[in-house]
Amino acid sequence: MSFSEILDRVGSLGPFQVLHVLLLSLPVLFMASHNLLQIFTAATPPHHCAPAPNASGPAAAPPLGPDGAPERCRRFVSAPGPANATPANGTGARTEPCLDGWVYDTSLFASTIVTEWDLVCDLRQLKEMAQSLYMAGVLIGGIVFGSLSDRFGRKPILTLSYLLLAVSSTCSAFSPNFLTYAIFRFLTGGSLSGITLSTAILCIEWVPTHVRAIQSTFTGYCYTFGQFILPGLAYGLTEWRWLQFIVSTPYYIFFLSSWWVAESVRWLVLSGKSSKALKELRRVAAFNGRKEDGDKLSLEELKLNLHKEIALGKSSYSMMNLFQNPILRRISCCICIIWFATGFAYYSLAMGVEDFGVNIYMLQIIFGSVDIPAKFISVLCLSYLGRRITQGTCLLLAGTAILANIFVPSDMSIMRTSLAVFGKGCLSSSYNCLFLYTSELYPTVIRQRGMGLGNLCTRVGSMIAPLVKITGEVMPFIPAVIYGVIPILGGAVAFFLPETLNTALPETFEDLQRRKTNEELEVQNVPLQSCEFEKRTS
Repeated sequence: MSFSEILDRVGSLGPFQVLHVLLLSLPVLFMASHNLLQIFTAATPPHHCAPAPNASGPAAAPPLGPDGAPERCRRFVSAPGPANATPANGTGARTEPCLDGWVYDTSLFASTIVTEWDLVCDLRQLKEMAQSLYMAGVLIGGIVFGSLSDRFGRKPILTLSYLLLAVSSTCSAFSPNFLTYAIFRFLTGGSLSGITLSTAILCIEWVPTHVRAIQSTFTGYCYTFGQFILPGLAYGLTEWRWLQFIVSTPYYIFFLSSWWVAESVRWLVLSGKSSKALKELRRVAAFNGRKEDGDKLSLEELKLNLHKEIALGKSSYSMMNLFQNPILRRISCCICIIWFATGFAYYSLAMGVEDFGVNIYMLQIIFGSVDIPAKFISVLCLSYLGRRITQGTCLLLAGTAILANIFVPSDMSIMRTSLAVFGKGCLSSSYNCLFLYTSELYPTVIRQRGMGLGNLCTRVGSMIAPLVKITGEVMPFIPAVIYGVIPILGGAVAFFLPETLNTALPETFEDLQRRKTNEELEVQNVPLQSCEFEKRTS
């Protein structure tokens, strides 16, 4: 008897699964708020130099740049020279750096980290550094929490990650200086990875095979609708500290609610904690109204049916085990490329949002809205076309849309925006597929490490994407070519992975070999069936 059959006995699709998935998916609503938070908390409003204390008349006004807009980083000296000098470009009046701070436009944002710590002009790189440190935290968190989850369990790491995110994000709201703020943002990013990895594993391991795609899409939709929450909160809370604090507080509640979440039975069995696994199964059975069936389960029966998993429970696995045999090497190499391509292309589009020319609040709604049809279509494709075709097609279409924008004139803003939104929708579908597909490709004993490897690669992609823009100084179209070619490469690589539609989750390395053998037999049967058909028709 497999674990799937044991789960059917205690109820594989009952009230427990509904509440369990709901408790794990609700925190995802606010994950989007943290990923995109600096769009609002680190916004750079229009600004110009504060005039010198003794400046008056034309010298008190900011000089104008070549485009007619006020200079942001220069001001007239207190004695501008000729008495009739005017604050206009090309007058020859002497200017100097902003020695007395800046004057900011507060009509849209009352305060941001930029206005509070003057992260403009010579210090403008610090704004991007804060976001880079956050992404670095997500990167490191994927490595650290992936390993800790395999050692101490999915549930304890999830609970710890909720608490760490709540505390570190709250401390960010009360940071007295930029350095403190950047450190706590790094910790927030790390905790977010712990939540992402544990949530994905705990969700799929407690639902039956035929509803995994639906569950994965539901959790993905929580992230999508979270993108609508952030602009609404930012519109009402224009002080960055209040916005930072408000998006942190729900995770204190999620920290408390996580104590009800069930641990992975597979992990408990593999860790030699079969008695706790039996206790969890009986709790689920009672919650689903099958207490008698749960009481019939015995420790001996559980050990007998899952003896292979118990035998492997004493084994320890590292990231190197993801490449220990040809089957795992092929899976891991393909997964690395696909995750990297998705993160790389996704954040390349997110970084170009200023080209849309729309209100910053409306912009987030547009980008969030495209996820709704994209993920709905992806779940249909995942369920009927399969994981492999869906994954490959999403990346191929995204890369094509990015490349197509090279040939669209800059004055056709509607067409350029439409292609970018379409590409973003395809990449959102790719993420939706990846979390499910990756978890189905790896056996239980190293599944969490496989998810950690994918998370690592996508964060590397998201960190490298901004650097590619530098190549635009050589030729303007080079960044778009790179941004488009990488997802096309990832889409092509996806077709080298095995299909996992309607297959049980692999428990051991032997299950991977068995799945590969079955695929080879199916391929060999296709020509034979074709020959038999031709003989009958002739």
